[in-house]
Amino acid sequence: MRMSQDWQAATVRRTKPLSPTVRELELAPDAACTRPEPGSHLPMRLTAADGQVLTRQYSLLGRTDDGLAWRIAVKRCMPSRGGSAAVHALTEGDVVQVLPPQNHFALSVRAPQHLLVAGGIGITPILGMAQALAARGADLRLLYAVRTADELVYADGLRALLGDRLQTFVSAQGQRLDMAAEVAQLRPDAQLLLCGPAGLTRAAQAAWHAAGRAAHRLRFETFGAVATEAQPFWVQLPRHGLRFEVAADQTLLQALDAQGIATLRDCQRGECGLCAMDVLDVEGHIDHHDVFLSPAERDADRRLCACVSRVRGGGVVLDTAYRPDPA
Repeated sequence: MRMSQDWQAATVRRTKPLSPTVRELELAPDAACTRPEPGSHLPMRLTAADGQVLTRQYSLLGRTDDGLAWRIAVKRCMPSRGGSAAVHALTEGDVVQVLPPQNHFALSVRAPQHLLVAGGIGITPILGMAQALAARGADLRLLYAVRTADELVYADGLRALLGDRLQTFVSAQGQRLDMAAEVAQLRPDAQLLLCGPAGLTRAAQAAWHAAGRAAHRLRFETFGAVATEAQPFWVQLPRHGLRFEVAADQTLLQALDAQGIATLRDCQRGECGLCAMDVLDVEGHIDHHDVFLSPAERDADRRLCACVSRVRGGGVVLDTAYRPDPA
């Protein structure tokens, strides 16, 4: 579990629709509005429609021109785990609780060449990186992949900044990003920075590994992906003597919390592996949506990440870290 920290109030100063599913918000904190480094995110405490208090992290686009507010852009997910719906319900004047900006996806400017890759709303941390690298005259390219053209919410500004160093891919128009080909073009000491869904991240990992490149030169941040047609499934915990159902609009981690099962977690996007649990048996098929487990581990179905993974067509028997106290 995360350690407790001091939350502060921030007022929604402005909201702006960027597409049918994406809204940009300005949040003016009561305390100092520090300048975030590229790759930073803003932890927010939100109230879901059912009254549940949620903690979510949203990548920062930077500060407003007057330096008094932070900017974020959030896509309304369908189905939503509660966070994006709560953000889209905010209106000007609403007050939310935030922590100071944090950065687990820091930009290194030392590499001689940079390839930036964004999938959909993953453009939010990549935007500031592109701006910082362009200001330094760095060797960079940005690949921006989306499903539909209206998701290219920051393409115009990036085109003005980067020119032909920006390449967009719209899958609805038959355009595909070939990660293996892009990696093959890079210098041996190049850096790849990526933010996008798990599938895109896995493709980058596979291409990077196949090319024999140094692991530390691939940096990524993903957003938790769940099955687009999520199904309920059952979970059995023999050590606790429990069996319960995970609803279609609920994550396994949320269901464990509801049962009072303490579970380690951090990113809640399938990256860190803290919530990974041992699978004792499975009925049906595990949908692994993490990027922490290796391909071999996902194929073996012996572990899963509770924050993002699900089961189709049945359920799963899990071993938790719980051990009863000796008598």
